[in-house]
Amino acid sequence: MRAFLALLFACALSAATPRTLRLDYVHSGDSKGETFALARVVEEPLPWPGDPDRAVDDSNLGKYKAEVRDASGKVIYSRGFASIFGEWQDTDEATKLQRAFEESVRFPEPGGPVTVHLLRRQPDMGWKEVWSCPVDPKAQSVERGAPPSAGALIPILKNGDPSHKVDFLILGDGYTAKERPKFIKDAKRLAATLFAYEPYKSRKADFNVWALCPVSKESGISRPSTGIHKRSALGCTYDAFGSERYILTFDTRAFRDAASQAPYDFVEILVNGRTYGGGGIHQLYGTVASDNAFSPYVFVHEFGHHIAGLADEYYTSDNYYNPTAARPEPWEPNVTADPKHPKWADLISPGTLLPTPWKKAEFEAYSLGIQKRRRAIRAANQPESVMEALFTEERAHETKLLGTDANSHRVGAFEGGNYYATGYYRSQEDCIMFTRDLSAGFCAACRKAIGGVIDQYTAH
Repeated sequence: MRAFLALLFACALSAATPRTLRLDYVHSGDSKGETFALARVVEEPLPWPGDPDRAVDDSNLGKYKAEVRDASGKVIYSRGFASIFGEWQDTDEATKLQRAFEESVRFPEPGGPVTVHLLRRQPDMGWKEVWSCPVDPKAQSVERGAPPSAGALIPILKNGDPSHKVDFLILGDGYTAKERPKFIKDAKRLAATLFAYEPYKSRKADFNVWALCPVSKESGISRPSTGIHKRSALGCTYDAFGSERYILTFDTRAFRDAASQAPYDFVEILVNGRTYGGGGIHQLYGTVASDNAFSPYVFVHEFGHHIAGLADEYYTSDNYYNPTAARPEPWEPNVTADPKHPKWADLISPGTLLPTPWKKAEFEAYSLGIQKRRRAIRAANQPESVMEALFTEERAHETKLLGTDANSHRVGAFEGGNYYATGYYRSQEDCIMFTRDLSAGFCAACRKAIGGVIDQYTAH
């Protein structure tokens, strides 16, 4: 497998192309603090897929940032990111106990010893170092063996050298060996959906899309709230943090080892099942249940979280984060606490009031009724078709309501977003990050943020 993959990408390699090094570490703590500890350093089987001339991140995205510094202290690689621990720390459980999660930093293998520094976002939007770890790529302790096979690599879209493209990897979880053809069909279908919407549609030539499907022994993934427990290849599960729709894998090593067998910058995991669900964490991965009627929407929505750190713009759905009275300016590019001076000020439609009026009260009254019905459907364990019918009804109502308002097609600052009804604002009345209506497209702030990330990974 290792020799095959190396041969497959020989055209993209040169003597100067570094390998990919991965630092796995344990991130632990509770709501009041955090600690870090080295787990392992791994040399991955493929060369670094990124552009060596664009190794330093200038996006200013992420709750955390990793910096790789050489012996002189120069930053030779950096990336902003979010993490499972960073999300969990804001949950009620984090106020009651400590937990630990494995995380990873991948970077081009350096020629000599370096130090990896982790920085955390501060309330003033600046950074503070929280941990550092020396890494010697020539150390005996570096793991260099081939990972367990994730199966043959499936090219879905090839537009050029990985170092000059956004390499998007679609992974499968909960697919048996016999279900591999189904995974390929699912991956191609959902990849095509992504490129039907801007800015991906106009930037399709900037992407390569690959797929891998490690074999699971049984079909599907865990859903503990209904008594379903399975050990799928990547360890994905519903009910993350107690949210029935939230799909994550906490088995970081299984995920990274499988993904390492393709050139990748971003990953979305397709879990084999119909129950509505998904998740997305910036610079980690996105997830989606492949067979739900709303899978196309979830796929595109969660990839927005992953690739560009987009915040959820909705606020009436149940969420697992502890509420707070504070409204600090969020790092996410599509929400703001300052409606008079939003991050997208250059996009504001001329003559638009800030904050911008919209049918907020009417929207909330309807949406809260939908949430009540949604909880009742899950409590009664009704068929997924019932939930899909509810979402279809909701989408039709919201599309009409939000599409016929006075400011429906203007860019402004609309109150409600980032899980809060007040104090946070989004750039347009509707957006893929706000409702389940794909036809609404991404709002102006989201399109700008996604385009900026694509620029960072492509040659110009």
